Amino acid sequence: MEPITEEAFRLLVAEALDALPDWVQRKLDNVAVLTADWPTPEQRHKSGIVPGQLLFGLYEGVPTTRRGRGYTMLPPDRVTLYRGSMLTVAHSRAELVMLVQRTLLHELGHHLGFGEEDLKRLDL
Repeated sequence: MEPITEEAFRLLVAEALDALPDWVQRKLDNVAVLTADWPTPEQRHKSGIVPGQLLFGLYEGVPTTRRGRGYTMLPPDRVTLYRGSMLTVAHSRAELVMLVQRTLLHELGHHLGFGEEDLKRLDL
C-alpha cells in the first residue's frame, strides 16, 4: 500500500468521527481525538505493550461511568490513533479505513465505560 500522509490519516479519522451515530457524538464532551505515528514509550508501558507488539489506539482518561460530581475543570480525555501501527498491517486503503473505524469505536467504548471483555463480546 502506498504511504498515507499525516493529513490524509487525520482526514480518515475525522470522517470516522463524523460517521458516528448522534447519540455517540453527544457522549464525546471533553474528549480529544488525536493522531500520532507511534505511541510514546510511556504509552506503550501504560498499555502493557511489549516490543514487537503494535498498538493501534489508546484511550487515556476517566470513563463516563466513573465520573462523579467532582469531574469538572479537567483536561479532556484523549483517544489517540496510531498511523504507523495501522500502516504496518493495512494492505489497502479499504483495510486502513476499516481499521481506523474499528479502533476508534474500540477506544470510544473505553470512554463510555466498556472494558476489554465487553468490547470483545461486541466484536470490537
